[in-house]
Amino acid sequence: MEEWQAPAIILDARPYGEGGAIVTVLTEVQGRHAGLVRGGASRANAATWQTGNLVEARWVARLAEQLGNLSGELVHPTAALALEDRLALALLSSACAVAAEALPEREPHPRVFRALLPILAHLGEGAEAVMADYLRWEVLLLAELGYGLDLSACAVTGAREGLAAVSPRSGRAVCAEAAAPYAGRLLPLPRFLLDPADPGDAAAWAEGLRLTGHFLARDAFGARHRPVPAAREMLYDRVAALVTTAPDEAG
Repeated sequence: MEEWQAPAIILDARPYGEGGAIVTVLTEVQGRHAGLVRGGASRANAATWQTGNLVEARWVARLAEQLGNLSGELVHPTAALALEDRLALALLSSACAVAAEALPEREPHPRVFRALLPILAHLGEGAEAVMADYLRWEVLLLAELGYGLDLSACAVTGAREGLAAVSPRSGRAVCAEAAAPYAGRLLPLPRFLLDPADPGDAAAWAEGLRLTGHFLARDAFGARHRPVPAAREMLYDRVAALVTTAPDEAG
């Protein structure tokens, strides 16, 4: 008999059979892991197995390679807390879709799991409070998959100050002076990706989403001939809409 029990983030839940669900979760040690939840799609249990919720999960199977049975108790109802905030819901859907489709099955990525937990825990306070952290999480996820960006110093001069752009080819930072002649070819580097204390704003978040989105599309998903999840595209559209409506609201 094979089994484990651990805190888990629900990444995806699909109805299966009569009232059951195939649920994919993310744990610190087991990584992305699926299982059959009996009654998981029933009226009594569906709320527990919503995408983004944190549960105390237990997985059991006769053999390690089997799908196995998954059960669990709700710890934090992230999905319900984000339901009435369209931007928060878009962020939650994006995070879960990216993790579900980019992370290899049953391969541990504890840093990805641990960094996502506080984002989900504080999402009920509004997406604006965690958007910068979410983009930093995408940078971390890229690094964990072997596609890390080098934002430590300018690729041209070696300078560690004044970093303003990123090469779309190498993923290395470029300082403003060196970037100037190639501005149209480089990706803007938002300040909040260099300063953990900077929460950013809608324009900076849009830049960050374009930056990480480029490398997600080319490397994390492109290398596997898969598109970026629709939920991730939706998040960018939501943030881009904030940028375009901001002047009208100010007026």
